[in-house]
Amino acid sequence: MIDRRDFIKLTAVTGTSATLASCGHPEHQLIRFIPDEELVPGVAEWKPSVCPLCRAGCGLSVRVMEAEADVVRNGQQGVVKIGAAKKLEGQPDHPINHGGLCPRGQAAIQITYHPDRLTQPWKRTGARFSGDMKPVSWDDAIAELAARLDALAAGNAQAQLAILTRPGRSRRLELFAEFAKRFGAPAPVAVELFADDVLRRANAISFGRDQLPTFDLAHSRHVIGFGADFLGTWNSPVAQSFGYGEMRQANPQIRGTFVQIEARMSQTGANADEWIPIPPGTEGVLALGLARVIIENKLRPADAAGQAGRAIDGWAGGLSQFTPERVETITGVPTRRLDRLARHFAERRPSVAIAGGVALAHTNGLFTALAVNALNALLGSVGVEGGMNFITPFDAARGLAQGTANRDTFAKLRSAKGLLLDGADPVFASPKAWRVRESLEQIPFIASFGSFIDDTSGLADLILPDHSFLESWTENLPEAGAAVAVVNVAGPVMRPLHQTRATPDVIIEVAGKLNKPVGLPWKSFDEMLKASMSGEAWTAAQKQGWTIQSSVGSRQSAVGSLQSSVPISSPQRNGQKTVSYSAATFDGDPGTFPFYFLPYASQAFGDGSLAHLPWLQEMPDPLTSAMWSSWVELNPATARRLNIDPGDLVDISSTQGTVRAPAVLSPGIAPDVVAMPVGQGHGTFTRYGSDRGVNPISILAPVTELETGSLAWAATRVKIARAGEADGSLILFAGEMREHPHEHEVR
Repeated sequence: MIDRRDFIKLTAVTGTSATLASCGHPEHQLIRFIPDEELVPGVAEWKPSVCPLCRAGCGLSVRVMEAEADVVRNGQQGVVKIGAAKKLEGQPDHPINHGGLCPRGQAAIQITYHPDRLTQPWKRTGARFSGDMKPVSWDDAIAELAARLDALAAGNAQAQLAILTRPGRSRRLELFAEFAKRFGAPAPVAVELFADDVLRRANAISFGRDQLPTFDLAHSRHVIGFGADFLGTWNSPVAQSFGYGEMRQANPQIRGTFVQIEARMSQTGANADEWIPIPPGTEGVLALGLARVIIENKLRPADAAGQAGRAIDGWAGGLSQFTPERVETITGVPTRRLDRLARHFAERRPSVAIAGGVALAHTNGLFTALAVNALNALLGSVGVEGGMNFITPFDAARGLAQGTANRDTFAKLRSAKGLLLDGADPVFASPKAWRVRESLEQIPFIASFGSFIDDTSGLADLILPDHSFLESWTENLPEAGAAVAVVNVAGPVMRPLHQTRATPDVIIEVAGKLNKPVGLPWKSFDEMLKASMSGEAWTAAQKQGWTIQSSVGSRQSAVGSLQSSVPISSPQRNGQKTVSYSAATFDGDPGTFPFYFLPYASQAFGDGSLAHLPWLQEMPDPLTSAMWSSWVELNPATARRLNIDPGDLVDISSTQGTVRAPAVLSPGIAPDVVAMPVGQGHGTFTRYGSDRGVNPISILAPVTELETGSLAWAATRVKIARAGEADGSLILFAGEMREHPHEHEVR
């Protein structure tokens, strides 16, 4: 029996730490394996790959050179000379990232060499989270999984197999979906805290496109952002940063302008010419206030908005309910400022408005998204250069998980008899009120394909660890970010370090070993990838790691034809043909919980799935300079009123519970808002991410957006109380990289 902290480090025993710890023990002397590839010392080779850390699909160039690596061969630890990935860079000619790569992409190399990475299959032998697990062979692991699936089929319980995945659009997801369909199980469901389901639904209603848009910022003259951190974490940030740079610098005579509207200054807001704080949940009112000024002053005709306008209640009547005076009352934006913003937006064309993130994370999120869509359509900003466009993705209806997991999803899991986890960590990424862990504990059998033990995979009965993306075929079908439809497909750039296997190949093998075999038409994942492409496209992808599936063609004609195909009876909120404004509702009585609570995607960790990478833990937050920490952001005026000094510990309490973290004072946040980055607070996520900081998701109320059922993660109110003086848990960058508190654990 081992304790929980040792269980956190369970997988480190097959890495560098174990190799070095064996010194002085003859029975565990370091083994030097014979290389199984020809290597040229000192000569670098650049190979294509794809960044897997978000759905954007940035292309990579990987520098591969001879190196010695810690490996596991036939259950033994040792070292071997291999062609090892040494550095990741953005591909200069890739249509999405144009050679750029965000810090998260740079840190992706640490997935392969992480000391706590699972190096072989494991099987649970005792109670969940007891630490009673043992290594097993791949033959035994696959036989175990096949036997469990056979048992479901024998009991006609195939429909009680659930599959939870990470979000994205890929052939890997298509493979899981095809396996589920042929086995008789429900389609896979994606686990995504900061989901964009609301925006996709709004785009389907407004434009007939159930997908995220691509913004041609490079050719825009004026941009208004409604809550979307598009230069930091939202949608395709590297592509959008490239376009933004072109907008600001490419033409010395015309420098595009940018206005950001949000309650807490994001990395994107910090780059704006004008930053406007407004109360959370009022963004749609401001968008329609701008539209009314434009229509009333005959800067654009109301009918130019087409279906996007018809989806808004009162549009045909000139939006009479959104007078400048009423907009000022609701949003706090003065009428003169509203008039100036509207005129600039209409006159400095091409212009575009971007809504996403927190602006759509309220109970009235669909209204806000539709309002911004109508504003764009009114200005003629849809399907044109410098506006918003929709690429034609390859097989748009395929390769996607069926929706995003929500409270109902996890409630249904209590009746599941089997669960497959592919990179999803819902125990961490869901409000405690959803009782996700309790639901998963009711499932008799859970298999995980993860490379690390996290808060969810620690419940697994069987772990079949995947190759890293550098060791296997990696691919995705980006939803947005380029003017063309990109298909990313890249082979392995290096040989596997350990006794892991590519998850898609494991699924194909298991499908063929069932008593009633699932007749998948491929013998391997690369065969599936090759079959999905033409010979010419496959050849191009082998050379550069990506190919163009098809051109968008004429943007205007493409969008125009789609708009005309949208039926008037498109699904609308509450079955209505138009959507009306209703104030966002928040959990918690304002008298007891006077502050809006804003959790936000971390610049380093995103939704928390990257907290195990030490480079990202070490990276200072761009706005606060904090690292290795959790923190609470407060307006200085609020802090003075509550006698809170920088670094003081504060309790943030909602109706769902309390978290405690140090205070960081920021003038870039409204006085009635408190904010926390998501990412820390894992109970189990390797030596770097375990028991570090707190998880703000845990105190979110289970409030949902009415149309999609998505979690309204910005709809919780909180109260604040000073809990004590600074305790040293807040680590700030001080001009040089600092040793983190547990550096002695890393060898």
